[in-house]
Amino acid sequence: MLFKIMKKKNKFNKGFTHTLTFTKQLCCAPSAYCKSKCRGFTLVETLIAISIFTVSLLGIMSVLASGIADTNYAKRKMTATYLAQEGIEYIRNMRDTAVLYGSGNPWAQFKSDFSSCNNESNACGLDMPPFNVSPSCSSGCKLYVNNGGYDTVSTGDDSGFVRKIWMDSISGPDDGVKISSKVEWTQGSGTKSVTFSENLYNWY
Repeated sequence: MLFKIMKKKNKFNKGFTHTLTFTKQLCCAPSAYCKSKCRGFTLVETLIAISIFTVSLLGIMSVLASGIADTNYAKRKMTATYLAQEGIEYIRNMRDTAVLYGSGNPWAQFKSDFSSCNNESNACGLDMPPFNVSPSCSSGCKLYVNNGGYDTVSTGDDSGFVRKIWMDSISGPDDGVKISSKVEWTQGSGTKSVTFSENLYNWY
């Protein structure tokens, strides 16, 4: 509290007497009176500052969460891309092995292995190794992690990926087929997928 010395003329004395009077100021010395006046104003400022900080923090957290989700999606998509391409490579290897080392009509035998996998609705799984077509996706299409790699051995950890393969005939004199490899995984509230396709021919 500040004291202001006021000079007040005394009617009984010719001179002046010094009288102490109170002067109210907003930011005054620490007293019960001034604290009660200053406390409400400080609380409002604090609440406003906390509100601004909270809004800013929520914005930063939202950006971070979105960035983490995008990073996880990119990582999963890259893995799915490699697995889908790997499925194509496996089927091509089956074609080459059948044509090079098979007997009779190896090309026809190769196509017969995929006779029940003639479209995406009837997609099959691929057991490896050896590379055998699994006619049902109830178990053969799910991929597991074993020793750092992905395969269909269910003793490993569930990778969260499902790989489906199917074969479509290509009309024409070349007797070709179109093979497709699709990898699906669940992320967030939806199912994501990557699909690769390639045409194979009887080059024997």
